[in-house]
Amino acid sequence: MAAPRLLSERRLWDGLLFTLFLLQLRPSVLRAEEGVTTAEFDVRPGGMVHSFSKSLGDYTCTFTYAAQGGTNEQWQMNVGVSEDNQLFSCSVVRPQGQSYLFFTQFKGEVKGAKIEYGMAYSTAAAGGQSDVPLKEEEFHVTETAVSHKEGKFRSQLAKLLIVAKTVHSEL
Repeated sequence: MAAPRLLSERRLWDGLLFTLFLLQLRPSVLRAEEGVTTAEFDVRPGGMVHSFSKSLGDYTCTFTYAAQGGTNEQWQMNVGVSEDNQLFSCSVVRPQGQSYLFFTQFKGEVKGAKIEYGMAYSTAAAGGQSDVPLKEEEFHVTETAVSHKEGKFRSQLAKLLIVAKTVHSEL
């Protein structure tokens, strides 16, 4: 199993715990006025580059991709902000657990926050199956994006997970 790609290990547990809350879609642990927002969208084959974005307050998550084969697939994007407004989370997932499309590229990008934890998966947990992470050499994480590595990515993607520390300006 590939290790999560971290930019700052001191916030690992905060990010992982918050991510678990978001994955369970438990809005009771989030601020009611911001909470978790879920949006469904189609991932379309055909080789063209497409993007889907969702904002929550000052933060935005954008999923950009190109895929081939099959027909449109229904995917979900979940974004949320922690109760203390310190973490922003974004997950992009194929709810059925596996995509039958061949991705030629992908990028999950956040605005208004810096990534603390980012991971990509070839299979998402569904129907008793566990998440299957991509190999470390298939993707990379920067302060603002999780994306494929050219020539190393093996075309399978079913889930992206990003937890980012919100950026606050000092008064």
